[in-house]
Amino acid sequence: MGNENDFSRLEINLPGCLENYRYFRSQLKPETRLLVLVKANAYGHGAIEFARLMEDAGADYLAVAYPVEGVELRKAGIKSPVLVLTAGTDFFPEIIENGLEPGIPNLCTLKALCAELGRRNITGFPIHIKLDTGMHRLGFMTSEINELLDYLKNNDTVKVKSIYSHLAAAEDPASDDFTLRQIEMFRDNADRISASLGYRPLYHILNSAGIERFPQYQFDMVRLGIGIYGISALPGTRLAHVASFKCNILQIKHLKPEDGTIGYGRYGHIAPEGTVIATIPVGYADGIDRHLGRGNCSFSLNGHRVPTIGNICMDMCMLDITGVDAKVGDTVTIFGEDPTATELAGILDTIPYEIFTSVPRRIERVVIR
Repeated sequence: MGNENDFSRLEINLPGCLENYRYFRSQLKPETRLLVLVKANAYGHGAIEFARLMEDAGADYLAVAYPVEGVELRKAGIKSPVLVLTAGTDFFPEIIENGLEPGIPNLCTLKALCAELGRRNITGFPIHIKLDTGMHRLGFMTSEINELLDYLKNNDTVKVKSIYSHLAAAEDPASDDFTLRQIEMFRDNADRISASLGYRPLYHILNSAGIERFPQYQFDMVRLGIGIYGISALPGTRLAHVASFKCNILQIKHLKPEDGTIGYGRYGHIAPEGTVIATIPVGYADGIDRHLGRGNCSFSLNGHRVPTIGNICMDMCMLDITGVDAKVGDTVTIFGEDPTATELAGILDTIPYEIFTSVPRRIERVVIR
């Protein structure tokens, strides 16, 4: 069988992925463009695999966080336009040579890019202007717009492809007034930029939650992130699950009380009548948070939920499978339809994003068609 990780995989459900794509596409006007986020290894789902799926599905744009992620897509043969959200100032040669399109959040970044373009005698290079409308992370503040416009005047090294901003709490009805103020500020500042440029770039501010809750503000393009991976902002909306983290049992042990304890720190205790444990080849290095150990969660095995027992190890963990009919090689589901990533996130007091992105690259991504 090879090494232990041959037993472990993240299965990507292509029909489910396409179902979610069609759901979000149905919320949009026919002319609205759709950008899909594949940053952070496609939220842990496998950037190259997922980018190919989205390219085939008809996505208009892809977006990554860092230049290295965009270069990886190009090397894999991805042809779609790729927006680099956090371009920085150190990787402009790689961005230019790979036909990536940088997000520009401040004048320092813009000047550095234009200097590099000037050295290469390049004109009309595509950029995307990021506006800060209240997230206060990256982007031009309203007070900085005039300086931006002054710099862009008579500057033919770049061409603004889009103007965008990021909603801070689109999923939270209690923050709707704040969200609407963000959208109003965005539109006002984007219009100022367009008027100065003499042409209108694409506008986009809606994320997945925004698409579902504020479709009237879809402008020219929307950015689909967590929604394509199966997480909805609307209660009662059941998107198709996309990722299932699975592995196979390595060994089964029938333990008696006199056998002592289980795992590091001896936190796994054997029942008076005996305990049957299964060892599986995933641990905290594979995204199984240590707080899920000691029975704090359970995974699925042959139609049953089986709890963890003892501490989670780096590359393995143990499950209490007492009373469950199982054998070496049987499949255990860490998350998927049962349990869901949302359930594990609730146990850990976090969000599904963290569950997905915690699955490392050493776990093989397998597209299920």
